[in-house]
Amino acid sequence: MQHTPNSPATRPSILVGVSTKMYLGYRDSLDWLERLRHEVDARPALAAGRVVPFVIPSFPVLPAAARIVAGSPLLLGAQNCGWADGPWTGEVAPSMLAELGVSLVEIGHAERRRHLGEDAPMVALKTRAADDAGLTPLLCVGETERGEAGAAADHVYRQIESAVDGEWDRAARLVVAYEPVWAIGAAEPAAAAYVSDVVRRLRGRLAEAGVPGLPVIYGGSAKPGLLPMLEGVSGLFLGRFAHDPVNFGRVLDEALLLAEPGLSEGVLMAGAVRGPAGHVQP
Repeated sequence: MQHTPNSPATRPSILVGVSTKMYLGYRDSLDWLERLRHEVDARPALAAGRVVPFVIPSFPVLPAAARIVAGSPLLLGAQNCGWADGPWTGEVAPSMLAELGVSLVEIGHAERRRHLGEDAPMVALKTRAADDAGLTPLLCVGETERGEAGAAADHVYRQIESAVDGEWDRAARLVVAYEPVWAIGAAEPAAAAYVSDVVRRLRGRLAEAGVPGLPVIYGGSAKPGLLPMLEGVSGLFLGRFAHDPVNFGRVLDEALLLAEPGLSEGVLMAGAVRGPAGHVQP
């Protein structure tokens, strides 16, 4: 998202989300979610929708998580989905996720591509299935090796094009998580200038395809202090740094100040989106 002055009516929302992966057990997940909800409730400015927080816990936690986040601006996500309803033992149907109140679903994470054999055709099937179920696909993309920004942008563009089978109308309903594979789990995120350059080049390609406003958030060791340094990026997808809910709150404050520069710290701390089974709107 361009951090330049524009009217509240046209300024895109900033997305700030976190996935727990498999780091937390069931009871620890519920405690963490309660504390995350507190961080959100302590920031009434989030009700305006200029900053959209989301949380993606493990599958078994989803029903309880839906109850914990109910009535708050927090959107609930899932870490994966099946490619269809039907006789697929061990998979989770997108339609069931929609019933549980899930709004968005992570698809094509680098770990699943690398370790679980999810190839491009499978990612495309899951993207279509999630979209058809009324969920927002959170499509994870990124280059495997550190290199030039132009090459990275081309690689990411091809991943997006493949995920939607070239149907750019469908692509308009995605949120893209740009996560350079070499930055996932690293001590530091990719350099802000590099991320901004990749996303700028990617947006040029996306504009040619008719989706210039596609939300593109950054993930890969993202943490507090990064978001204000990025240009053209629609938000952050956090990992282990947000397993301390206070850090999630710090990033929310950074996002709120970018979205509403006139807000004071007192207002922030005073206490594009479709909802359950609805598409996130930029």
